[in-house]
Amino acid sequence: MYKLPIIYTIAPLLHSADEAHGFLRSAARRKRKEIMTVREANAEVIERLQKAEVFLTGAGRASEHIGFLSAGKSLLHSGPPVDWDDMCSAMKNAVCGAAVYEGWARDPSEAAEMARSGRIRFASANDYHAVGPMAGIISPSMPVWLFENRTYGNRAAVTFNEGLGRTLRFGANGEDVIKRLKWMEECLGPIMSEALELSGPVSLTEIVSRGIQRGDEAHNRNKACTGLFIRKMAPYIALTRAGREEIYEVLKFFDGNDHTFLNLSMGLSKCTMEAAYGVPGSTIVTCMCTNGHEFGIHVSGLGEKWITAPAPYAKGNYFKGYGAEDANPAMGDSYVSETNGLGGFAMGAAPGLGKFIGITPRECMQASAAMYSITCAEHERFRIPFMGYSGTPLGIDVRKVLDTGILPVINTGIAHKEPDVGQIGAGIVYPPVEVFKKAMLLLEQGQE
Repeated sequence: MYKLPIIYTIAPLLHSADEAHGFLRSAARRKRKEIMTVREANAEVIERLQKAEVFLTGAGRASEHIGFLSAGKSLLHSGPPVDWDDMCSAMKNAVCGAAVYEGWARDPSEAAEMARSGRIRFASANDYHAVGPMAGIISPSMPVWLFENRTYGNRAAVTFNEGLGRTLRFGANGEDVIKRLKWMEECLGPIMSEALELSGPVSLTEIVSRGIQRGDEAHNRNKACTGLFIRKMAPYIALTRAGREEIYEVLKFFDGNDHTFLNLSMGLSKCTMEAAYGVPGSTIVTCMCTNGHEFGIHVSGLGEKWITAPAPYAKGNYFKGYGAEDANPAMGDSYVSETNGLGGFAMGAAPGLGKFIGITPRECMQASAAMYSITCAEHERFRIPFMGYSGTPLGIDVRKVLDTGILPVINTGIAHKEPDVGQIGAGIVYPPVEVFKKAMLLLEQGQE
């Protein structure tokens, strides 16, 4: 919109009215060509997203599948890159818990000193084709799910879900948290690795498409997808060489954790979106995440360049005894779900989620409906029954966000800002508009 005054400022300096009109016609033609170029680029991105077929291919030790974790005392975290000094309190607490879990430190205090002195290396999980919810800490010994986008050949990894409440990802780091992580490493991970060898690759795209029609939005409501996944895997878990008690514990853990599929959904979205990175001229957002210090996005036309702004706070429903004054800033990689047409963009399919995040079922549908104004397409596989089987809004367009003033809606868990408390609520968070302004400026500079 700001280009018209520039044209009209230059036009009077030309020698004649005809020359001025010619200049304006040429400028209009250039503008039409530019728009077509962006349109074509965005169409290419949408095609890649629609054609993605993501499979869960296995499970294994993180250090064996993520190169950064294979040497020294190294941890991955959620969001854009961040140093220890700038980490929010919940992420620092999770780092300390991971160091104790790995045996690098005897207690969280010693772990904090190690991190402060630079004896622990940090990197963004996103920069290594991985993601993690909330603090998103991935340490070398943790089991990870492994994914492949069979259409385009790219791969991704994500941690196993710990359940709700006092968990490492929400900043809790007590003995109960460490004990659960050890069980996941020594029992859950190996059993699921063997079960997946027996079952073969599992189509997560298919599970999510079915789950959306059963009341999930595959971010904060995963009841149906978790059930579909357990139903698929239970026979193969029973066939593993594990003992009866171990198999019982695994199935009991999955049955008691409706968020089992959250991490699998995140891997699906990460593996889908990375196939759309680097399309020149595209204005479609391919990643959204936050580390509790900065909120970051990737845009296809800008490749893997981070565009960041200060992390926002979520607003929503707090558990009894807690309020906004207790909250940590928003953090997590799970916001990649929204870039893939899931989460907040699919809440019209999950009116039951409303109570958990502090909005009404009607507001769930309204939130999804608003997202069509800032996206480029409807998802061909993820369809919302309550909205006439419309596909979920897909392909956040930086230009449309700025033109409409409508920000992407994200649903999220809320962590306590103090150590060893964990989750204290859930709600809605919006990205800072600054990331879209910065991205548009960079895109325009690249076009000139």
